Amino acid sequence: MTCSKGGPMARRKSLASQLVQVYRDSQQAKAAAAERAEAERVRQAKADERKAAQCAKEEARREHERAQAWQRAQKEKQTQRSAEARKAEQIVRDLEKREAARAKELARKRQAEVREKAAAERHARQETAERLRQEAADRTAEVEATVACLTSILRMRPTGLHDRRLQVEQALGDGNLEQFAVGVERALGGIGYPRGLGGTRRAAFAPESRELVLEIELPAHVVVPSVTQYRFKASAPPAVVPQPRKGAECKALYRDLVARLALRAIDEAFAVTPPSLVDGIAFNGKVHAKDRATGKAIEPCLVSLRANRGSFAELVLDEPELDPVASLHYLNAIVSQHPYDLEPVPPVVTFDLSRYKIAPERDVVAGLDSRPDLVAMDPIDFEHLIRRLFEKIGLKSWVTQASRDDGIDAVAVNEEPLIGGLCIIQAKRTKNVVSAETVRSVAGIVNDTNASKGIVVTTAWFGKASWDFAPRNRVDLIDGRHLKALLLEHLGIDALIGLPKRPPGWRTRDVS
Repeated sequence: MTCSKGGPMARRKSLASQLVQVYRDSQQAKAAAAERAEAERVRQAKADERKAAQCAKEEARREHERAQAWQRAQKEKQTQRSAEARKAEQIVRDLEKREAARAKELARKRQAEVREKAAAERHARQETAERLRQEAADRTAEVEATVACLTSILRMRPTGLHDRRLQVEQALGDGNLEQFAVGVERALGGIGYPRGLGGTRRAAFAPESRELVLEIELPAHVVVPSVTQYRFKASAPPAVVPQPRKGAECKALYRDLVARLALRAIDEAFAVTPPSLVDGIAFNGKVHAKDRATGKAIEPCLVSLRANRGSFAELVLDEPELDPVASLHYLNAIVSQHPYDLEPVPPVVTFDLSRYKIAPERDVVAGLDSRPDLVAMDPIDFEHLIRRLFEKIGLKSWVTQASRDDGIDAVAVNEEPLIGGLCIIQAKRTKNVVSAETVRSVAGIVNDTNASKGIVVTTAWFGKASWDFAPRNRVDLIDGRHLKALLLEHLGIDALIGLPKRPPGWRTRDVS
């Protein structure tokens, strides 16, 4: 330090100045340092700013580069996607083209199939229509053939039936009436008939009257076609439609058929039986059916007649203009007015003779005393006497044998067409009252055999129960005094009735 002149004050002033100077210098140095620091800070800040700006610029550049790179990438991706899209679109277009081609081909095939199917369906329809037309024609022809068969059945009679007479006659030549009837049935059964028209034949022979009893089974009305023709109907679906036959025509055809079958059966029966043995035929034509009201089986008689060879031979059965129904009326036949509806007629013979054995005829009248005692007569002679009485009255009678006769002593036939028929006869040669059970038994046989009536003849009398029961059950009662009067009136026999006591209500002249 430099010492100044002037003493201590001066020295103090110099020191203070120095200190101030030092302070100033220090302050200046600090200010300079501060300025330098500030300048450095500013510089550093500027440097930092420049650096930050540089960094920002660099970052911006990089960001720009990244943006450009991203844009390029995006463009590349877009380009790639566009290429891929174009490729995909091309693939889709190719697929669509192929699909369209396949669809077109499929449509073409389907159209071809549709055309083929339509053609096949048309062909099938044509074939079906042709088949149905042919079916209609065939079925119509079948109907016409059936009707032609029904209307010509009488002219379709076979020839050579007379050759069978020898066999039938031989059976009767052996004395066997049952075998004779069986021979007739066999001969008639062997004759061929169209299907459905040839029913069973039953025959019996009554040598006393030289009459053959013939019963045939007629076909039901279903044999008459219920349609006139079949026609093809082009409907949806097509069908064969029947044309119904009018009810009146069906009934007329069936009535005509019944008449033709009856005439043919009688003609065949005359052909197979010898004229020397059979003069006439008692004929019944029946049909097996069901009662529509009850459902039970019935057997109505649709035509019944008695014909002899002479009157029947007058018919020209092969004449095309022959009316078979009129022919039956010519023969005085009983013909159902409504055979189609199974309206029955009373048969001229209402029994089956094949059930009975016919006993040889015995002439008992010639061998009787002038005043025979009916009670004392032989049982067989008594039965034959009753037969002769009925024949004299106007009935045809056959006396049955004692074995297996169902309790029947005789069967008699009333030939009256409307009220006649089979009579079941029971002859009781007894001294006691005839029981009511006997009368009821005869009534049961009447119902069982479908006879027109039953007759109980006795040498004795009947009780009140029998007289009450008989009229209600188609049974006639002939007691001893009535029988005595009938014998005297018709046979001229003044008979006695040797009863041990006179029945109630009788007078002496009734028995003596």
